[in-house]
Amino acid sequence: MTSQWRIRRARSGTLSPGGSDTVRCATAGLRSSSFRRFALLAGLITAASGLLIAAAPAVSAGTAAGTSGDAGWIQLAHLSPNTPPVDVYLYSFGGSKAVILLHHVAYGTVSPFEKVPIGEYTVAMRLAGKPASSPPVLSTSVHIDPGSAYTVAGLGPASGLRLAVLHDQLTTPKDKSLVRVIQASLRDHRVTVTAGRQVLAKHLAFGKVTSYVTAWPGTWTVHVSGAAGMATQPVTLTAGSIHTLVVLDSTSGLMIDNLVDAAGSSAMPQGGAATGLGGTAPVPGPSPAPLAAAVAAGMVCAAAGGYWLLRARHQARHAR
Repeated sequence: MTSQWRIRRARSGTLSPGGSDTVRCATAGLRSSSFRRFALLAGLITAASGLLIAAAPAVSAGTAAGTSGDAGWIQLAHLSPNTPPVDVYLYSFGGSKAVILLHHVAYGTVSPFEKVPIGEYTVAMRLAGKPASSPPVLSTSVHIDPGSAYTVAGLGPASGLRLAVLHDQLTTPKDKSLVRVIQASLRDHRVTVTAGRQVLAKHLAFGKVTSYVTAWPGTWTVHVSGAAGMATQPVTLTAGSIHTLVVLDSTSGLMIDNLVDAAGSSAMPQGGAATGLGGTAPVPGPSPAPLAAAVAAGMVCAAAGGYWLLRARHQARHAR
């Protein structure tokens, strides 16, 4: 009874005459017990911190996977006037399952850009509705480099159909635009294309593609002319934008399709015509590692707090 009274008094900060040694020993025991609890809690918190630090590389890797450093872009086009609609397949090199599949792609259709991992791919065209196991009408390979964009287009007449791999620009000179022309008109075998007074293409042969030329921003009247017809269309060029002008056959003669390949300084392709065509490539979700580590750390800290509280209550009961 006396020792319990002295301990309780010691906790209240009052010392009884002749009981200082007992109180000193009891206080030392409490300090030692508190130190052990603190050391244990500190160790558990350190372990939780280690879990979070270990998760840091996973966060960085997940973030890096979403950048253009490990991916590029590709779009697919059907620009052969007398070739019927086709199904277009994109395979990873050596793979048997299509990464992208476009159904019933008709003349004049250009798909939106699709982001794909870097590497070697095969593009195959089959007549629309033909099974995937049937031999393709045409195929070619394309290598996707990091941060680069490509257009794979079916060009030429049906009898001489070919798949052309075009390397698309993503950046422009400061405060300028870039423009190129694809001649996809079989009705006029050669055309000349101008924007205001600037000549963009002169006597461009059917199935050919010009290099990019620099143009001043503004709204220009684009004019295309050939032996059998002509067409005019206003085109607005903004600083930093990149355009592909496609000359096509129409029911009334020629027409111009203005494709905005890229816009602004984002260096990210904008895609082709809004045809509604899209790829079937899966989009990877975020890594669960950071969340799992955070949950584990929270559980460790909660367990440490509960252990500390139980120990404190247990010692308090025995001290009474």
